[in-house]
Amino acid sequence: MNTEKPSVAHNVDHNEIAKFEAVASRWWDLEGEFKPLHRINPLRLGYITERSGGLFGKKVLDVGCGGGILAESMAREGATVTGLDMGFEPLQVAKLHALESGIEVEYMQETVEEHAAKHAQQYDVVTCMEMLEHVPDPQSVVHACAQLVKPGGEVFFSTLNRNGKSWLMAVVGAEYILRMVPKGTHDVKKFIKPAELLSWVDETVLKEQHITGLHYNPITNTF
Repeated sequence: MNTEKPSVAHNVDHNEIAKFEAVASRWWDLEGEFKPLHRINPLRLGYITERSGGLFGKKVLDVGCGGGILAESMAREGATVTGLDMGFEPLQVAKLHALESGIEVEYMQETVEEHAAKHAQQYDVVTCMEMLEHVPDPQSVVHACAQLVKPGGEVFFSTLNRNGKSWLMAVVGAEYILRMVPKGTHDVKKFIKPAELLSWVDETVLKEQHITGLHYNPITNTF
C-alpha cells in the first residue's frame, strides 16, 4: 500500500480548481454564487483585524485567495497583501478588480508549500479561509502556513466542520434548497473537524489562541 503524501507540487485537486474556474467571472457579483463570501467578509475582516491588533503596515498573505474578496479588503486596511491561488481565472478576476478599484495586491499562482520554501517567516499575518477542504493534503497547508509567518505573528484558519449540521447547511441548504452556491461545491468527506485541525497546528510552532464558530440563519438571512 502506498502511504506517501502528495508531493508539494501536487497538493492540488484539479477538479476543485475547475469548479471555481467555471464561475470565476461572477466572483464580485454580490448576488451571485459568491454572495455568502461577500456577506461574511465584514465579519471575517473585523475578526482578523481585531485579533492581529490592526493590519495597517503589516505584511499579509492570503492563501487560497480566489477572486480576492478578503485580500482586497485587507489591503484597504493598509496591509501589504499577497494572494495565492492555483486557479488562473480567479486570479485574473482578482487582478482586474484590484486594478479597477485602485487597490494594490500582489497575486501569484503558486501553492503555499512552494511559497513557504522561498518566503519562510516573512509575513506578519497569514490567512487561509475555506481552502483546507479543497486540497488533497490539508495538513501540509497548515505546516506551510506555520513556516511563512514571522515569530509572534498570527495565522488564521477557517474551514467547514465535518458534522451533520454542516452537511445540512452547506450542502443540502446552500447548494440544493437556497441555491446560494453551485451544486457540488462542497464534499462533506473533505470537511475538517476542529480537533483534526488543532492536531495539525500542534505539530508546528503555532500555538492555539482562539477558536470561534460561524453559522448561517436562513430565517433572518444573517451570519
